[in-house]
Amino acid sequence: MPLHEIFVGLGVLVASVVFVREARRRGALNEQSLIAVAGALVGGAVGMRLAGWLETLDAEDLWLYGSRSILGGLTGAYVGVLVAKRLIGYRERTGDLFAPAVALGMAVGRIGCHLTEAPGRPTDLPWGVHAPPATPECPGCLTGQAMHPSFVYEIVFQLAVFAALLWARKRLTQPGELFTLYVAAYAVFRFLVEFTRANETVWLDLTRPQWFLIPGMLLLALRLGYGWRRGYYVSLFFNRKVMS
Repeated sequence: MPLHEIFVGLGVLVASVVFVREARRRGALNEQSLIAVAGALVGGAVGMRLAGWLETLDAEDLWLYGSRSILGGLTGAYVGVLVAKRLIGYRERTGDLFAPAVALGMAVGRIGCHLTEAPGRPTDLPWGVHAPPATPECPGCLTGQAMHPSFVYEIVFQLAVFAALLWARKRLTQPGELFTLYVAAYAVFRFLVEFTRANETVWLDLTRPQWFLIPGMLLLALRLGYGWRRGYYVSLFFNRKVMS
């Protein structure tokens, strides 16, 4: 069974349901917001494949390897939403609708990664896992080594962030900040979890995703500093009456 594709599809379905529920809760469920979702789906599909293709620069591998690049997919989805909104002249911010949807959808999709891909780097920790020798691009699987369950780490992270976003959404009143916090949290987490992943290192013992993330994290740090100076996040740390 194509477990990876099945769970990716389930993740997209779950994310779509969460998006619709959140949009309805905020009174933003309309034709324009649904077009933004379509832009995210198209942009995400293109971004996943293009980002993966850049690792091989082989046109024959465009479909095969592209489906493995989550960072490329998220970037493509973001661009797809911007393009879709620009085409229809929709100026309302939609990031806060996407944040909890993406978090829960990613948690579901990563189950497929855990079941079909190389788990991570070898480890002596008691929760190390073993994978079948037939797992692609996994030398440790062939030798029976215990490895970091890196995708399980991400599943737990995404579920925890999803719960945190549900808590924070009633406290953040500045549009777009829920999405900013999610992207920043995921960028930092992904950079750190890469040290347990089985991805190839390319320079200074860092992987391609880590080098991709470094400039993004710097920009996000500046963006968070901007929001902090303007008091966007005060309500997360001090008791105030929040919206229902």
